Amino acid sequence: MMNRPGNGFALLLLFLSGCSGNDRTTSKFAGWAIAGNADNSHYSSLHQVNTANVQQLRVAWEYHTNDVEPGKKSELQCNPIIVDGMLYATSPGLKLFAVDAATGLPRWRFSPPGISTSVHVNRGVTFWGKGNDQRILFSAGPYLYVIHAVTGKPILSFGDSGRIDLREQLDADASRQYVIATSPGVVYKNLLIIGSRVSENNDAAPGHIRAFNLLTGKRAWIFHTIPRPGEFGYNTWPKDAWKSVGGVNCWSGMTLDAETGIVYVPLGSPSFDFYGGNRQGQNLFGNSLVALDAATGKRRWHFQTVHHDLWDRDLPAAPNLVTITRNNNTIKAVAQITKQGFVFVFNRKTGEPLFPIHEKPVPVAALAGEHPWPTQPYPEKPLPFVRQVMREADITTISDSARNETVQRFKAFKTGNLFTPPSKEGTIILLGFDGGGEWGGAAYDPATSTLYVNASEMPWVLTMEDAPAPGGPVSLGESIYRTACATCHGTDRKGEQHLFPSLMGIEKRMTATAIKEIITSGRGRMPSFKHLPTSDQDALVNFLAGKKTKAVNTKHEKYRPDALRYVHTGYHRFVDDNNYPAIKPPWGILAAINLNTGDISWKIPLGEYSELTAKGIPVTGTENYGGSIVTAGGLLFIAATKDEKFRAFDKLTGKLLWETTLPAGGYATPATYMVGGKQYIVIAAGGGKMGTPSADSYVAFALP
Repeated sequence: MMNRPGNGFALLLLFLSGCSGNDRTTSKFAGWAIAGNADNSHYSSLHQVNTANVQQLRVAWEYHTNDVEPGKKSELQCNPIIVDGMLYATSPGLKLFAVDAATGLPRWRFSPPGISTSVHVNRGVTFWGKGNDQRILFSAGPYLYVIHAVTGKPILSFGDSGRIDLREQLDADASRQYVIATSPGVVYKNLLIIGSRVSENNDAAPGHIRAFNLLTGKRAWIFHTIPRPGEFGYNTWPKDAWKSVGGVNCWSGMTLDAETGIVYVPLGSPSFDFYGGNRQGQNLFGNSLVALDAATGKRRWHFQTVHHDLWDRDLPAAPNLVTITRNNNTIKAVAQITKQGFVFVFNRKTGEPLFPIHEKPVPVAALAGEHPWPTQPYPEKPLPFVRQVMREADITTISDSARNETVQRFKAFKTGNLFTPPSKEGTIILLGFDGGGEWGGAAYDPATSTLYVNASEMPWVLTMEDAPAPGGPVSLGESIYRTACATCHGTDRKGEQHLFPSLMGIEKRMTATAIKEIITSGRGRMPSFKHLPTSDQDALVNFLAGKKTKAVNTKHEKYRPDALRYVHTGYHRFVDDNNYPAIKPPWGILAAINLNTGDISWKIPLGEYSELTAKGIPVTGTENYGGSIVTAGGLLFIAATKDEKFRAFDKLTGKLLWETTLPAGGYATPATYMVGGKQYIVIAAGGGKMGTPSADSYVAFALP
C-alpha cells in the first residue's frame, strides 16, 4: 500500500512506512479501497499510538450524519477511506459524504435520487484517480454511482449521467429482481471489479462477477458464477440450472493482488439456501474462493469450501493476502476465513493448499428429494478458531433453570455434526447463519504472520416444513408470504428477536400503501419484491393487513408452492429463557492464529454482559459484527460487540489495554490514518443490531 502524496495517507490503513513526499504522481491510474488496501490486510505501519500510550486516547471529533431512523433499527457498517486528508464514507440513509479527516468538519454531501431511507447497509466506498480526475465509487439501491472526490457531484460522462444500473449487463433479465452491492468493489487499473447482494430465496438473480470501465461504465468482462454450457463447472449442476437457479454471489467484498493481476473472489451459496433438490450436484462455484485474472475475468484456480451448501455458509469476508514462512522459505499466500470456523490457506498463484485438506464423510440422511454431498473439506490446520458442534455437555450452565429448560428443547433437535442436513425436527446450526467468521473479516500482521479473527459462537435452529400445496387451503397472499417472507419473519410472523421485526399487528402500525411501498422498494436487510406481479403484491398486502380472501389455486413462476418443495420457519437463535445463548460461554471470541504453524497463539472472550459480570460470572463474550485493525504500534483495535465498547488489545498477548463506550454499537471495521503529524483512529457508531439503539455518528480518537 502506498502513501498518496499530500496532507493525508492514501488509505485508511498503511503498512509501508517511510513513503512520504510532496510530489503528486499523475501518470498512472490509482485506486484505493476499504480494509487497508486492495490486499485486505487491515494493517497499518503507524505507531504514534502504541502500547505505552494508548490509554491516553481521547475523542478528537465526532461527525453526525443526521439521518438515523429512530426506532427503525438503521445501521452504519461503513469502513471509511481517507485520501489527501479527506475522509469519505456513507450514512445510514446511504448519503455519501466527505469530511475533513483532522476535524470532522463537513466538505460535501451527495444524496442519491430516490433513496429516502436506509434501503440496505453499505460497508464502504472506493477511490480511483488519474491526475485531477478523482472519483469516489459507491452503491445505493440497484445503482453504482461515480462522484467527483473534490466537488461531490456526479461524473456525468460515466454510464447514465453518473450511474449504472447493476441489474443490467448481467447476461440475465434482472430488471425486476433484487441486485445491489453492500460491499464496494476493487480497482484494477481502469476497471472496477464488483460483486452483488441478491435474494436468498427462490427468486434470486445470478451473482455473476463483473468488471466495469471506470471512465464509461461499460462492462469489460463477466464471470458466470453459475456456469453455462461449455464453461468449467457446468457438469456440477443439473442441465440448464443456470436458467433458474440464482445466488452464488460475492456480497462480502474481494481482494486484489495488483502485482500478479489476480482478484480473489469469495462466493456465497446457491439460492434457495436450505434446500437443493432442484440443484443436485456439487454446485460450482457456490461457496468457492475463485482466483480470476483481473484484466479478463478468466478463472485461474478455485477451491470450494462447502459442496452443495444447505446451511447458508457463504464465504463471509474478503480473503487476506499473507506471507507464510516454511523451511526458511517465504510463500505468498491467500487466507480465507469461513462461517464454520475454518481458515483455508492457499498459494496465491497456483491455489495449492499450504496445509493438507481432507474430504471427510458427512451425514446424508435428509429431506425427501434432497441429496447432500457425501463429503466435505476439513483443513488440518489452521485449527478451527471456534467450536463447530454443540452437544448436551455444551448447554449453558449460567443458571439451573436456564440449563434444565434448554436441555429439554435440545433433545428434540438434530445435531452432532458440522454438516447435519436441515430437517423438519429442527437442526442445530453452529456457528449460526451469521458465523463464526463474518463480513468484518480478519486482520493480518506481516511482522509476525499472525491472522486475527473475531467470531460469534451462537447456535441457531433451522426448521424446515412443507411448502403449501398448490390449490391448498391457503389464500394467494398467504402462499406468497410462506414462500417469500417466512424465510425471515417466520411462518408465525413473529420475526426473530432483533434480527427481523415481527409483522404481527402490522396493519395497526402501517397503512396498506406503506406496506406495499416496503414490499416494492425493500428496506434494510429486506430485499425488494418488485419482481412480483402487481396482483401478487396486492394479495400479499391483503394477507399482512388481515383481510380475509378465499383460497385459490396458486400458480407462480417463482413463488408457486410447487416450485419449492420446502420452506423454513425463519431465523431463530437458540437462546435460554433469559435470552442469553443456550451454549456455554464464550459467546464471542477474538483469536490470534500463527499462519506459519497453523496454531492458535491466543484466544480471549470478546465483549461483556455487565449484569452477568456483576454476579461473579467470568466474562462471557458477546455476539459481534465488524472487523479489527492491527498496527505497528503493537495494537489491535476492534469494536463489534453488543456492549457498545471500542477496545484496544496488545496484539502479542491479547491483553486489554484500553476501552471506551461509544455513542452506539460500533458494528463496523475501524480505520487509522495520519494527518498533520497526528494519528487518528475512527469508527462508525451506528448501532441497530442485536437490539441495541441506532445512531448516526463517526467518532475519531487521537492522543491529546
